[in-house]
Amino acid sequence: MAKGKGMTKADLVDDVARASELTKKDAERLVEIVFESIIETLNQGEKIELRGFGSFRVRERGARRGRNPKTGEPVNINAKSIPYFKPGKELKELINTASEPGSDS
Repeated sequence: MAKGKGMTKADLVDDVARASELTKKDAERLVEIVFESIIETLNQGEKIELRGFGSFRVRERGARRGRNPKTGEPVNINAKSIPYFKPGKELKELINTASEPGSDS
């Protein structure tokens, strides 16, 4: 992947297909199942912990008073649930090792 270019879902499917020797169609379904499982678990209010990678959870953001940036008018913002990802220690270490000068990436 070129530096500065983000990874898309299609890129992820390609990587999974290549690494697992699955067809693109099967790899795409596998990626969909993983995403659906994560979403379903978060919707049930449960935490997902992937050792060595990180954890997903839902945080509650309370109602608050904001401002319309165009008009400056005060606006009420309703409470809502926000998905949150916290990277694990191993992932942080891998990212920092990969970005250090002199590394092979």
